[in-house]
Parts: sequence; C-alpha cells; structure tokens
Amino acid sequence: MTEAARIPVVVNGAAGKMGREVVKAVSQAKDMMLLGAVDKSPDCEGQDAGIVAGCGELEVPILSDLQSVLVLATQQEIQGVMVDFTHPDGVYDNVRSAIAYGVRPVVGTTGLTVEQIEDLAAFAEKASTGAIIAPNFSIGVILMQQAALQASKYFDCVEIIELHHNQKADAPSGTAIKTAQMLAEMGKTYNPALVEEKETLAGARGCTADENIRIHSVRLPGLIAHQEILFGSAGQLYTLRHDTTDRASFMPGVLLAIRQVVQLKSLVYGLEKVI
Repeated sequence: MTEAARIPVVVNGAAGKMGREVVKAVSQAKDMMLLGAVDKSPDCEGQDAGIVAGCGELEVPILSDLQSVLVLATQQEIQGVMVDFTHPDGVYDNVRSAIAYGVRPVVGTTGLTVEQIEDLAAFAEKASTGAIIAPNFSIGVILMQQAALQASKYFDCVEIIELHHNQKADAPSGTAIKTAQMLAEMGKTYNPALVEEKETLAGARGCTADENIRIHSVRLPGLIAHQEILFGSAGQLYTLRHDTTDRASFMPGVLLAIRQVVQLKSLVYGLEKVI
C-alpha cells in the first residue's frame, strides 16, 4: 500500500499510557500512517513519539499544539483521524476542534456528559464528519455488555462494580455508565425496593444510574481496568466480569474504529455500533 493510500492518524495524548499503545499499534498497521503526536507533557515535547512509546524511532515529534497538527491532517489526500486519549477536562474541546477541521475523531477519553455528547453529535452531523466515542475499546467488554442485555430479560436485580487504577480522573468509568445506559434501555426498572435503605456513611451504596441501577467505583494501584455486572435472584447470583491485564488489549478495537470512522458521516457512541 502506498503512503498516500494509508489513513493519516494523529494521536492526542501520545505520551500517556494509552497514547503510547496507540502510537505502537498505528505505526505497525500497514493501512495507517502516524502523521502526528500531541501531548501537553513538557517532559516529552519534541521527543520522537516512537522512542517515547518504546517502539523505535518514527521521526514523528511530540508537539503540544493540537491545532497545528490538525491543520497538517487536513492537507492529506485521505481525510485524517484523531485518536484522543487525554483528560476529561479537555476532551470536549479536542473533539470539537477536530470536527471543525474535518478530522474524524476516535475518542477513548471518558468523562463527557450526555449534553456534551449530544452537542458533538449535532456538530458532526452538520459537518458531515464521522466520529466514534467509545467508553471502552475492548472486544471482551462489548461481549460482556451483550451478555448482560440477555441476562436482564430474566433478572430484575443488578449492580455494577468497576475497578480502575488510582490515576483515573473520572468516576464512575465511562464503561460502567454505558453499561447502565444499555441496561436501562431494555425498558424495565431494576432493583425493586424491599426495605427503606439508610446509608450510615454517605456513598456506601454507590451512585444510582438510570432505572435504579447502582454503580460502585474502586480506585487502587495495581489495577488497570476491570468491571463486574452482578445479577441476583432467589437462590442464585450470575456474575459477568472482564479483566484487563494489558492495555494492548484495547488496540484491536482502536484500529477497528479508525478504519470504520472514515466511512461515517455522523457521530457514533459505542464500539458495538460499528462491529
């Protein structure tokens, strides 16, 4: 495949744990070209993205100015893609900027509100620019969520426990929120009250998502990304669990999203929509 035929990819958050994995994966994909790398970490500015990622020199320096790299992406024969793994505080502006430049965003950063996602969807629709926002890029997580939807037909009681490393900025995780939203869309209200509960310590019962679904968040060093969905009924407990032991597990989903987003004209929320 010629260089002109490959998908140009900009990695935003290239020096972060997920960003480094994306740099590796994109640089090794035959149908993609690592066009740019962006990160606000002053320690990494100007360094080669491949060296920082541990995959060898790629001759792509890490820059701090996203706008300038987005401009570069607009000058390619094939419309560019921005993969964003940054921080909840800046992801909305990053995605809106990418769409404004006609660069298709693939977003793994969580923390966007429902209102922000709706606004970005309207903006992408108006610009006829594809975008994918995925709370989780693991194929295993998608399968777990699909199994949960099947279980919800037979169980009325469910709670979600998500466990992540203690450097994660938002809680609950985007994956847990998305799972709860999917279950809520099944058209039933869960966990009918049998007693009047009282928390002696605030937050002991976690937070309550739509349709009375409880979500509990754990943050500890030694964890990466984990989720349990617990269904209970008389005499039985049905547990679905997914464990991430290496961030490389997310990369097949990220590469799939990059290939799919160039075919889209609007925003899609959830990797399951493009599998």
